[in-house]
Amino acid sequence: MLTSKQRAYLRSMANGIDTIFHVGKSGVTPELTESFNLALEAREIVKANVLDNNLLGAREVAQTIAARTHSEVVQVIGNRFVLYRKSKKAIIELPK
Repeated sequence: MLTSKQRAYLRSMANGIDTIFHVGKSGVTPELTESFNLALEAREIVKANVLDNNLLGAREVAQTIAARTHSEVVQVIGNRFVLYRKSKKAIIELPK
């Protein structure tokens, strides 16, 4: 569970990264979930965009993917969301 200070730190980091996933009309597929797993292991923080043709909102998609990948939702703004999961080789040093 992230503290508010850690969440704020991760939100500030997310401003500088590019969106690497686009969730479209096919929704949250097992292949998409696996791609998120691999990206979270490599980067620890991932930004994604939910396209307008998706039936679910960004918050629902973020919570679904977070539950399937055992990650945490850092932020949801509009159609974008940010997920965080600590990897085996810690890249990001979170504040206490």
